[in-house]
Amino acid sequence: MRLTEEHPRSAHIGVVIPCHRERSNILSVLADIPDEVTHIYCVDDGCPEGTGRFIEDQVDDPRITVLYNEENLGVGGAMKSGYCAALRDGMDIVVKVDGDGQMDPKEIPRLVAPITADMADYAKGNRFYRLTGIRSMPVVRLIGNTALSFISKLSTGYWQLFDPNNGFTAIDARVLELLPLERISNGYFFESDMLFRLNTLRAVVLDVPMQARYGNEHSGLRLPRTVLTFGLRHAINFFKRLFYNYLLRGFSVASVEWVLGPVLFIAGVYVGLTEWFDSTLTGVAATSGTVMLAALPVIIGVQMMLSAVHFDINNEPTVPLRRLLGKHAHWD
Repeated sequence: MRLTEEHPRSAHIGVVIPCHRERSNILSVLADIPDEVTHIYCVDDGCPEGTGRFIEDQVDDPRITVLYNEENLGVGGAMKSGYCAALRDGMDIVVKVDGDGQMDPKEIPRLVAPITADMADYAKGNRFYRLTGIRSMPVVRLIGNTALSFISKLSTGYWQLFDPNNGFTAIDARVLELLPLERISNGYFFESDMLFRLNTLRAVVLDVPMQARYGNEHSGLRLPRTVLTFGLRHAINFFKRLFYNYLLRGFSVASVEWVLGPVLFIAGVYVGLTEWFDSTLTGVAATSGTVMLAALPVIIGVQMMLSAVHFDINNEPTVPLRRLLGKHAHWD
């Protein structure tokens, strides 16, 4: 595969592959990783199949380092081990590739292109961009990913992104160093939690169209339990993001709307329900003034919240952090 000006030879690219019960697919994944990749970190995450030892016995690629987690920490825990190793080794860009074969490692140069071109700090795959990819996606995954994608827009602040749980990602090492990895989820919520943390840093994230490949692998996600669990965590991140971005690190009209809008809405609903309950007990209809006392706060509250959401959509980060941080020492 040819190198281009947008993909300089001096850029050190590290690939992290979480390995838990991936023995049947890992060799084909490793075989497809292009020559542009500098180092490959295979993280045996307490794998009962001994995937790490299997890689060491079967693969003779000097780029590969096998890391071992004594216990199964989850995909997030495995990625943190790989991220730390990549940072210690001075990688410029760190790519995440799952070991189940759903991603085509040959697309790594396209995935990192927005970062090398100074367009983004973090790039991720989007399986929903191509219609053929959507048709091949199992129905359960399609429904679950669609629901979680809409919820994720609220919690992460990245309104233009889709497929938030896509595990094919690339991040600039300078931005990775700023993330509080110890506070990011160890489980399947890892990718969504990463987006939330990246937004609090004002990092630019872009979707890259990709074609997912589905075989006999089994997903660890279970509906509707996953949707409910993820929904709760997204709700927590949503309120944390509002506090960080609109109260702690900045203040604007939207800050007032995020606080006053829900208060007015809840107050109006409370007054309305209280008066309606009293009316049913006494048989006396509420006056027009009483109706307006309940309706007006609801209307104003809804308008404020819609205005705040509109501001939030337009407030999505547009200037990559890596431009402000400067290029890594290894870059031309």
